[in-house]
Amino acid sequence: MYTAQIEAAKEQFGKLLEKQLKRVEEMKSQGDFVDYKKLDKIVIGVCGGDGIGPAITAQAQRVLEYLLKEEAAKGKVEFRTIDGLTIERRAAEMKAIPDAVLAELKECDVILKGPTTTPRKGDEWPNVESANVAMRKELDLFANVRPVRIPELGIDWTFYRENTEGGYAAGKEGVNVTEDLGIDFTVVTSQGCERIIRAAFEFAKANKKTRVTAVTKANIIKTTDGKFLDTFYCIAKEYPEITADDWYIDIMTAKLVDEKRRRDFQVVVLPNLYGDIITDEAAELQGGVGTAGSANIGKKYAMFEAIHGSAPRMVKEGREIYADPCSVIRAGAMLLSHIGYQEEADRLYKALDICTVTEKKLVMTGRDTGATGAEFADYIMENL
Repeated sequence: MYTAQIEAAKEQFGKLLEKQLKRVEEMKSQGDFVDYKKLDKIVIGVCGGDGIGPAITAQAQRVLEYLLKEEAAKGKVEFRTIDGLTIERRAAEMKAIPDAVLAELKECDVILKGPTTTPRKGDEWPNVESANVAMRKELDLFANVRPVRIPELGIDWTFYRENTEGGYAAGKEGVNVTEDLGIDFTVVTSQGCERIIRAAFEFAKANKKTRVTAVTKANIIKTTDGKFLDTFYCIAKEYPEITADDWYIDIMTAKLVDEKRRRDFQVVVLPNLYGDIITDEAAELQGGVGTAGSANIGKKYAMFEAIHGSAPRMVKEGREIYADPCSVIRAGAMLLSHIGYQEEADRLYKALDICTVTEKKLVMTGRDTGATGAEFADYIMENL
């Protein structure tokens, strides 16, 4: 009865399989992670994005340049400003990342990125793909790392969210078999699971963490989540000094707000969709997504960003100078740690705790009733 529809769906599914199998072969051929200690110079690209992005990344750049001024003077670190990742230019070229901008990004070792606008239905902009999604694909940034630190609550979590697979990998490649039946796909590979899980354990080992937790729904989604969980426990055997356990996504959302249990979690590794949900919940406990930084890490490149949006309304109302740069400054602390400047990263984290939690002399309101982003960056530097 539905022979034609089934055959069309099979053809579309076959194309998806071909694409994913090609990606598997590409992952098999990849080398090791870059060793920043072996580089003569580390190039830090600063890409403002659009909306409030240029305003807040400029303040984060000031803080990083202050912390790394001696390294920059020695020629060991170079800052490069990369313009052009605006919605206006992306829409004009009908590309998620303009070719010239992508070429500049690939000349950097690490990138500090401001938020970018992703058009929605009904917007004035054409349907251009998310710049974030495109950057993750182009630079193969498979690990989305989000720390949440609330010292007064005893919370110090680091989430490792897989960035390139899971429920989002084939988000535009689902099949409407008939008017009544739609099918989407979840993609998981052995290589994708292995590299995100190993990255989480390596982070735990390097930072003297004693527990790594996997989050899945493997009791129900047995094939893909099952592969992720099996890989997790296989790799865990290589790190006997670290406790490995797992939780299901539904109960994990509850345990993060359980005051008796949440202090126990340290490093958490998750497939893509679950990581997206859980990290927003965790950030809310810290004060909202506007307070959270994020890292997107691959073997060759790494990108660090705020996890909130571009707030175009603030720009239209002339309020961008009052945008809170805390999230992208926190992302800058993650960048410092990633490239080997842990002492400077720790100083910055401590200053952020003072300025946003313990002392909090300045208040950011997003309006002229509060401090400007520049004043907040000055406040941070006074406490370094």
